[in-house]
Amino acid sequence: NLINIITIMLGVSVGATANGQIFLRVQTLAIIAMGLAAFAFSTAGGVILGKILYYATGGKINPLIGSAGVSAVPMAARVSQTVGAKENPTNFLLMHAMGPNVAGVIGSAVAAGFFMIVFG
Repeated sequence: NLINIITIMLGVSVGATANGQIFLRVQTLAIIAMGLAAFAFSTAGGVILGKILYYATGGKINPLIGSAGVSAVPMAARVSQTVGAKENPTNFLLMHAMGPNVAGVIGSAVAAGFFMIVFG
């Protein structure tokens, strides 16, 4: 698959040119840790809101689409689809999960723009 080949080549080229003394600093590791924490909180928040909407609508909304609200397009939506299909093979959540997935991308772009205005 072409995207996997390109990802590997990009990772190798960036890794080959990276300086270990610059990359493995406390600040860099802190940024990675904060990104991981933000991703985890975003996923958990999406699932919690999905559960709230599930109960508010009488079960018409599948809480799994909340986990697709992170801006990891399209992987987060595919994970929601895969987990939903394991639970019930008649579930087809992919296109429903793409909505919050794209909304997460738009929200990230708006937040980045806001931070650039405030701190730039």
